Amino acid sequence: MAKRQFVLSEKQDNELIGAHAQCKDGPTRTRLLAVRLYGTGYPTREVMEITGCSRTSLLEWCGKYTLNGIEGLMDHRLGGNHAKLKPEQIAEVRQLVHEYTPHDLLGLETATRDGQFWTVKDLAQLVERRFGVVYRSLNSYYRLFRLCEFTLQRPARQYRSRREGDVAAFEAALEANC
Repeated sequence: MAKRQFVLSEKQDNELIGAHAQCKDGPTRTRLLAVRLYGTGYPTREVMEITGCSRTSLLEWCGKYTLNGIEGLMDHRLGGNHAKLKPEQIAEVRQLVHEYTPHDLLGLETATRDGQFWTVKDLAQLVERRFGVVYRSLNSYYRLFRLCEFTLQRPARQYRSRREGDVAAFEAALEANC
């Protein structure tokens, strides 16, 4: 059986206790506790059970602590797409998509030929033009549509190769028979 390489000194243990007591962020507190328990000799399985982390995460956190100290265990994630538009900007988008068609706001640069109905591409173009915001994920645009109280509407199937003249003649004949 391999001997554990990661062992905390009394000073490091006290430092982790203090940081854990001061920390308000749940995930960071979990990392601090896991590293402290593992470094003071608790069995790996027990640490995993107490903190709910995986063995891989536990060893990764210990490595980060060794390299960067407590700072290495802090949560450094930045907010995602959700923070790009302010609530008043979302309200403005909601008002625009309810009052205008894509053709009204985007002109000929709409995703569909007639620009009558809003698409994700049209919404993306509107948000970029108005607010200079580009989301990385299409899901962010879907979420924005939901915030605007829009629902997904799938278009009816339509054959692209149909001939409009034949369709008009068929409709005329149908109307004549009725």
